[in-house]
Amino acid sequence: MTIVRTGILYDGTLEPPERNVDLRIDGGRIAEITAASGPCDFQAACITPGLVNAHAHLEASGEPDLMGAFQSTPPNERLLNAVANACKTLKAGVTTIRDVGSSSGFAQSVRDAIEAGKIPGPRMRCAGAVLCMTGGHGWPIGRMVDSPWDARKAVREQMWAGADCIKLIATGGVLTKGAVPGNAQLTPDELGAAVDEAHRHGLRVAAHAIGTIGIKNALRAGVDSIEHATLVDDEAIEIFKQRRAYLVPTLSAPTCIVAHLEDGGQPQYVVDKARGLNDVMLKNLRHAYDSGVRFAGGSDAGTPYNYHENYPLEVELMWSMLGMTPQQALHAATAVAAELIGLHKGILAIGEPADMLLLDGDVGEDVRALQRPSVVLKGGVLA
Repeated sequence: MTIVRTGILYDGTLEPPERNVDLRIDGGRIAEITAASGPCDFQAACITPGLVNAHAHLEASGEPDLMGAFQSTPPNERLLNAVANACKTLKAGVTTIRDVGSSSGFAQSVRDAIEAGKIPGPRMRCAGAVLCMTGGHGWPIGRMVDSPWDARKAVREQMWAGADCIKLIATGGVLTKGAVPGNAQLTPDELGAAVDEAHRHGLRVAAHAIGTIGIKNALRAGVDSIEHATLVDDEAIEIFKQRRAYLVPTLSAPTCIVAHLEDGGQPQYVVDKARGLNDVMLKNLRHAYDSGVRFAGGSDAGTPYNYHENYPLEVELMWSMLGMTPQQALHAATAVAAELIGLHKGILAIGEPADMLLLDGDVGEDVRALQRPSVVLKGGVLA
């Protein structure tokens, strides 16, 4: 039995924190939470659940020209990048991720190696190749589809290749040349067929959707989450709430792109598209949050200058940009994101995995304390 003691325990819910408690770990899970007493194995001022990143790409490493890097980097090097990024992710306190797009089954291979104990890394869900229209956004890591039946077949192919969730491309995007972010891409019939096939087999579905029409198409098709949702409007907000879909805002992705617009490393088409979207993103997403849409933490780690070890920035941005309290931002990046991914509850409670961060500061007072975990435990074991 391992005993971890803390002065302040945030369990991942929105309940007030407990104080001066011991968490007793047995078999990788929390066996008891009791008043602090006697000797302990670890001690910290503050403890939170391990962070959960619902939107990441382990194969990418924050390259300025991401799509160019996908096409020019040899496959074996991209696989090595994914292994290294899995390790960085865990060391930074992210104990669970959802990889929502990779080539050649690399994410599934990394997931399986982690589960077998061969390499360190977070708990994982993997989408495999994204499903996009021919020549559409994300095609370098995509399986291109051109009909409802082809969309069903593509879902089956990803399942066969080991995917345990599905990613659809409902609109254009910033990082693919020629893809207009506001334009719908996969059709409603294609989206509906893919969602039906995935749900029939118990797989959850995420949709990349920046443009307003594509957001609504994907929500009406029944996706479980919308990624980005930059141009969300009032009608889409109502559909979000009716369908109880999750919104994964990926605030870090545009923030990091815009912070480096003048560096000269990003393609001009990325710079131009990012400038056009950034001004409206914050207003729309803040309105969606204030209107009661469920937000789940996800950073789009791997996109330009958006490094896997920097996921605490996403939690900080949900606080500073969306107006969440520090505890609400932590909740979005633990319990809510975990609920979306479906591997565990993302909270520190009896019977749950002993995934936790030991911090020197009170995250409820300063969410930036997440940037400096003194200890990361995954299943009660030092990361």
